[in-house]
Amino acid sequence: MSRTMMDADTVVLPRLGPAEVGVEDPWGEDLPPRRAPAAAADARRWRVLPWLLPALLAGGLGGYGLPTPGMRTEELATWRAATSPWRDALTGGEVTAAPYHLLVRGWAELVGASDVAVRLPSLLAVTAAVALVGGLAARLFAPGTGVLAGVLLAVLPTTTRSAQEAQPHALALLVAVLATWLLLPVLDRPDARRLVAYGGAVVLLGLCQSGALLLLAGHGWVVLAFRRGSAGRWSAAAAPGVLLGAALLAAGGHGGGFLPAGVRPDLAALAATPRELFGVAALGVVLAGLTLFSLPLRYAAAICTAWALAPPLVMLLAARAAPVWSPSSLLFTLPAWAVLGAVALSRLRARWAVAALVAIALVGVPTQTAVRATDGHGQDPRRVAAIVDGLRQRGDGVLYGDPAARELVARYVPADHRPVDVLATPAGLGCAGCAGGGPRRLWLIRPGHHAVSRSAGDVLVAPASRAGYQPAQVWWPTGFTVVLLVAERRQST
Repeated sequence: MSRTMMDADTVVLPRLGPAEVGVEDPWGEDLPPRRAPAAAADARRWRVLPWLLPALLAGGLGGYGLPTPGMRTEELATWRAATSPWRDALTGGEVTAAPYHLLVRGWAELVGASDVAVRLPSLLAVTAAVALVGGLAARLFAPGTGVLAGVLLAVLPTTTRSAQEAQPHALALLVAVLATWLLLPVLDRPDARRLVAYGGAVVLLGLCQSGALLLLAGHGWVVLAFRRGSAGRWSAAAAPGVLLGAALLAAGGHGGGFLPAGVRPDLAALAATPRELFGVAALGVVLAGLTLFSLPLRYAAAICTAWALAPPLVMLLAARAAPVWSPSSLLFTLPAWAVLGAVALSRLRARWAVAALVAIALVGVPTQTAVRATDGHGQDPRRVAAIVDGLRQRGDGVLYGDPAARELVARYVPADHRPVDVLATPAGLGCAGCAGGGPRRLWLIRPGHHAVSRSAGDVLVAPASRAGYQPAQVWWPTGFTVVLLVAERRQST
């Protein structure tokens, strides 16, 4: 440094502009955008676009083909709750599902209990969640990124399926986005009002789906990384929701609770995760690749990165002790993956970003089409009902291998065409060859594909065989086994 500069009273340092961004922020994302007055006015005029465009797309995709897929067994449990007395809706199924079943029961009072009616809350929840994701990404990054994030989430096949299933996954998705939205003001200034609002969202999340409380692993990481001094207040705000989730788990047992039943994460299970979480394995690979380009982990991207990665990592660690690995229970992380992917796409020119978005949507088209088939939710209960209704004869009986099979017949077979539930009659299964015994023909319906055997190991066919029945015909519609058993003819002596 020259003597002139050392002797000067004031040292003038050059101002760093956008062209002189440091290596920690090579994309210049931490610098406030410079907008001309006209551009700022235009941004205010179109600020609704990140909310509206994704919401319209998600509502259209979710609504298209909504009545076509038959209800799988979990949805049939929701339908049973919607059509049962209030007390049965509260106590008839898993305790962890009771809040959702009560919601659907009240909804059915207003709009009915058709397939479309009981699925409509999920469609509305997904539409709202996609809109909120667009707004969240616009808030964290830019309006264009918000549009890309919302559209990217809307076109994922698993998003569409969540919108078309009468299950709590869609509501958990919405509340997870809402809780993350409410976390942002807590990080800025954790006053009582903001903490109460955030804590209320966490309670709602626990009511929707206890397993979605794994989101708090990501939120906790963000708090510790950026607002360590607020960790105690954040923990106090989140505690009621965690305690509620733990209480529901304790009351309802292992299945469907905080760590839902799944499998041990061997190589096959981990390899299947992208397909189960995103609908198409290739989409999982694409989004993971885009996520790498959303780095470095600055403040805004770190929130979504923790949201996407921390919950599966916690579940993976828990799966080392118990078989709880379940990618379908991690659907609430999809918005984070969509936002991170949108951040990467937003760095491209607009036409290339749109082209990439269209390509991603086209990759998912076959799965989107499959989701809307009659067996698009993994089972085809309408085909089961058509078999029973079409071949039923007067006096036929039925054995149900699962409560869901009973609900299937109640939902899809007209009341005057239903076989008699032999286990619900005073005589029970009876003896096919005895006077006043059981019916001449007996239907057996159970979820899953099963080999039909008369061995003692088959808990349904073996008792029917001992009562004088033998399998005459077997069908395997998607996700079910249907057996027609006929009374054996007694040989004259």
